[in-house]
Amino acid sequence: MYVVVVQVKVKPGADSVARFESAIAANHLGTRQESGNLRFDVLKLATQSDAPDAPVEYLLYEVYNAQGDFEAHQRTTHYVQFRDAVEELMAEPRRGVRYVSVLPEPWL
Repeated sequence: MYVVVVQVKVKPGADSVARFESAIAANHLGTRQESGNLRFDVLKLATQSDAPDAPVEYLLYEVYNAQGDFEAHQRTTHYVQFRDAVEELMAEPRRGVRYVSVLPEPWL
């Protein structure tokens, strides 16, 4: 399995967070309908900084059958719409790290 873990830092503020969460919800729904996607978790850091100007942190955990499935995902309409919608909301560029799953095997 091909796993992508993306760290996201959203600009502080209720409007930025609401817009990001709306955009990621639509991307999540579309991604889960892709035949090559096995999992897509959206996590929000439980303990945010007490500083009101600190970014809000998220982690996206995505599992695909193969690298090609992830590459196909990046060409979907829902992904492109998400990417474009959140660009201005980022406190810093998203950071994605790619992995190959060792366990569990197989993913069933």
